Order: sequence, then structure tokens, then C-alpha cells
Amino acid sequence: MIKYYGFVLSKLIEKYHINNQVVAPDGTEYRRVFDAVFIDALKTELGYTALLALLFCAVFAYLIGSLNFAVIISKLFFKDDVRLHGSGNAGATNMLRTYGNAAGIATFVCDALKGAVSVLLSMLILGEGGAYVGGLFCILGHIFPVFYKFRGGKGVVVSAVTILCLEPLAFLFLLVLFVLIVGMSKYISLGSVICAFFFPLIQNAFSQADGFISFISTTISVLIAVIVIVMHKENIKRLMNRTENKLSFKKKGA
Repeated sequence: MIKYYGFVLSKLIEKYHINNQVVAPDGTEYRRVFDAVFIDALKTELGYTALLALLFCAVFAYLIGSLNFAVIISKLFFKDDVRLHGSGNAGATNMLRTYGNAAGIATFVCDALKGAVSVLLSMLILGEGGAYVGGLFCILGHIFPVFYKFRGGKGVVVSAVTILCLEPLAFLFLLVLFVLIVGMSKYISLGSVICAFFFPLIQNAFSQADGFISFISTTISVLIAVIVIVMHKENIKRLMNRTENKLSFKKKGA
């Protein structure tokens, strides 16, 4: 029950005996959709705790997303700001190109971890609904970090981990697509943009969500796609002009 409703909602279900099952005409029991149970919980005396839990998921995820590790690592180990070099993006790819493989891998791992923590902790607190909200706000925090004057990365790694946690099958499909595109073209940005474009369609095809969660997952998948594509607008211009940098594991130097 924790996976679907989270700790807070599960406690309200138990305390107020909220029905979380639907019985079909043939006697088969099905889990009630998240939004129906959430609305019933709001009607209880302690219903405000569910709203507080949802707000906490959003705020916590945004703040942890705002911990931009490209900026942190570049300042801590190189006494520099990665945003002053290369594409100006505070992300793993620019770190790799500017400071080398170790810096790029460290940034990638840290960004992936913060995305996973945001989604999984939010799921623990408020189930499916919290997980989708946590994932979205972590991405927003990464792109518009409150700690670094709202200048962050493009959200590709955090988005990928969010998709992995929420829709593993969709992630695997997109990963294969990404590897094929980057392998043939050597353009990470091209792979990111194409995968973002197809993500809402693929997510909808693989998703087993229903009710409000289905609406929320579709809405958030579209938002993620739009955010990633918009954040790559300069890369798209360079791709069209054939001036975009290809994937290379040799650092250019700051």
C-alpha cells in the first residue's frame, strides 16, 4: 500500500477506514485510484496532513534539485565555474568537456542520485502522486536552482532518472533510442531532444496508471519534454548550422 498511497495516506486510510479497494461484479478486488483515495482523505479531520505531505514533496524535491553538482564540483575542485566555459551549461556533458572524464562522471552520478532520492522519498511519503510531483520539481530545481541565481543545467540526467523510477519500461525504450542516435551521430544533444520529443508518447504507451495519476503522469511527461527541448534551443540552432560539438572523452580545458 505504501507504493501506491505513501506513508501519510496509508495512515489516514487505516485511521479513518477509508476504502482503498473496488469490487468488480465478478467479485474481483481492484486497488482504488490514488486521486479518489486522496480526496476521501482530505475530507477527514487530519486531511490537511495529506496536503502538507504533497507540499513537502514539491519543496524538498525542488531544493535538492537546486543542488547543482556541476557548479559545486567545478568550484570545489577547480576553483572555477563551469558555466563560464563551453556551452555555459551546468551539466555533466559540459563538465566532461571542460574538466575531463572524472568530473563529468561525478556530476552525472550526483545528479542521478538527487533525482532518485526526490522520486523515491516522495513515493514513500505520498505514493504515486507524490512521486510524480517530486520528480517534476527536482527537474525544475536542477534547471532553475535557487542557490545559483536560477542558472542550472538542462535536466536531461535528472529527467532520465525520474523516468527510470516512475516508468522503467519507457526508460529502457528511450535509453536504447538515445544510445542508437548518439552512437550514429555523436551528438548527445540530438539524442536528448529526440528522446524528449517521443517521451510523452512512449510513456503513455507503457504506463499502467489510471485516474488522476494517469492525467498527472501525462501532464508531467509533456512538461518534461517541453522543458528539455526548450533548454536545448541553442543546441538545436547549432545542430542546424552544423556547429554543434560532437561527443568526445577528451577535455578541452577550462
